[in-house]
Amino acid sequence: MVCRKRGARVNWLVRFVVRVRGHVQRFFFERAAARTAETQRKLLLRLMSKNRATAFGREHHFARIQSPEDYRRHVPIREFEEFRPWIERVENGEKNVLTRLQPFMFSTTSGTTAQPKLIPVTIEWIHNLGSLMRLWIHCNLRDHPTMLDGDILSFVSPSIEGRTPGGIPVGSVSGLTYKRVPWVLRRKYPLPYELSEVEDYEDRYWIAARLALGRDVTTFAAPNPSTLLKLAEVGVANCEEIIRSVRDGVLGVDAPVGAGKHALKQGALYRSIAAGLRPDPDRARFLRGVLERHGELLPKHCWPNLAVLGCWLGGSAGVQSRRLRPFYGDVPRRDLGFRATEATMSLPMEDETPNGVLTVGTNFYEFIPEAERGTENPTIFLAHELEVGECYHILLTTCSGLYRYDINDVIEVRGFYKSAPIIAFIRKGRDMSNITGEKLHVGQVAGALERAEKATELSVVQIQMIPDAGSSRYDLLVELAHDDFHDLDPFGEALDAALCDLNCEYIVKRKSARLHPPRIHRMRAGWSGRRQRDDVVCAGKRDEQYKWLLLAHAWDDATRSERLERQTGLPG
Repeated sequence: MVCRKRGARVNWLVRFVVRVRGHVQRFFFERAAARTAETQRKLLLRLMSKNRATAFGREHHFARIQSPEDYRRHVPIREFEEFRPWIERVENGEKNVLTRLQPFMFSTTSGTTAQPKLIPVTIEWIHNLGSLMRLWIHCNLRDHPTMLDGDILSFVSPSIEGRTPGGIPVGSVSGLTYKRVPWVLRRKYPLPYELSEVEDYEDRYWIAARLALGRDVTTFAAPNPSTLLKLAEVGVANCEEIIRSVRDGVLGVDAPVGAGKHALKQGALYRSIAAGLRPDPDRARFLRGVLERHGELLPKHCWPNLAVLGCWLGGSAGVQSRRLRPFYGDVPRRDLGFRATEATMSLPMEDETPNGVLTVGTNFYEFIPEAERGTENPTIFLAHELEVGECYHILLTTCSGLYRYDINDVIEVRGFYKSAPIIAFIRKGRDMSNITGEKLHVGQVAGALERAEKATELSVVQIQMIPDAGSSRYDLLVELAHDDFHDLDPFGEALDAALCDLNCEYIVKRKSARLHPPRIHRMRAGWSGRRQRDDVVCAGKRDEQYKWLLLAHAWDDATRSERLERQTGLPG
């Protein structure tokens, strides 16, 4: 009884703090959205004034910039590789290069090159992120009042993974923000920070599933839907072991053994996580009842009070998010916003849509019409000048030292909130393939997949398209839930037809036989999951940031080894 009362007081305190701070953040957000043009202009001039004495500011005449037009004249558009020399100076410890205040860490993100991108993180940047996170929770709490009544499930990466030559920490912003969460809220997190440092991929998900299913979760947030899917699949595959571990109060997986420094450190992590566990026969009986009634431990049954799922719903991630229903039921899904390592660029305010209000108070934005990307003098629009229904490439200026940065993302304007545009992430700018002039991009593949699934009623786990220029056709890789035989020709025909409908050049090339129908390849069950695991473990990609490639450039040995059979191309 005492524990229940204490838990009720904690829930009340958490809701009170979130609502009070959220109301303050909402006020400033609303005011910025109502005055988008003025807000953006003042933000730009403030950044120019604050950083005019930096090396970058002196070279680009920040002191002379009094308008967005001046900004365009003095500062060229840059991609990351053109920023790298400046960032390397900061990495080496040089002061006053991009920002007046020295970044206190770098966050890593994978780019199109083999060398990772290091993104500087300043105190102001992390403050902006925290404000937007609190506002996201506040907006959700308005629509889902019980979301904080139970536990909050979230995955993070290590806050420090290394240091630059100048001694600045390199790591994950998600891990950093976890450590900055107030204790009253952090006690509601089933997954301790130490789990982020467990290196064994399978062990990490096993421990996460065991800890999460042992608690009453009411909010589950992770950017990539594949994280939610993987945790559910691990729970289903290990029902009995998880129930026993919860009953006995043990971790359920053995700590690594060995005399080396690395093995000792990993072993200490496992023991630290296990030290906080206690036998919970009541929860074990509940899970046993779920298993007996439903035959498996699905999250929708184990967490009957789950109020909201937070994950990406747009772009290629949207394909994965549609697979959540069988595991999580009809729980509302709220997009986490258009966010990257460089910045958080939108705030979703409704469920079941990738749409979000542009964060005009935290970053300065410019936009290039999609058709003009790559031209010598593209038209540049400001946030208040965009048109509904149009797609744009986004240029980003942040308080952490990125100026007119081409983040290589395409957004679509879906409406306006006051005078701020409502945007949705569509695709990466170079997520495109072109064999004969069809210019097929990943957004069209995602749309065609959705249509083909509906037309054939075939449940597809994942697909990938790979161009074969020599044969003038695409290889279509299809993974089903099981290796059972299904005739995939109808699915391939439906996807081909959908691409013809979605891409006017594709249908012209198909009708003229310059582009042949897709060649279908049946992939082993679990192929996409194993590929993600290998990319995370071997290639160093972050699990929570992982994005599946609906369009790949070429076959590789790992993908070839997963092929069950190749079907002939569809009739031309």
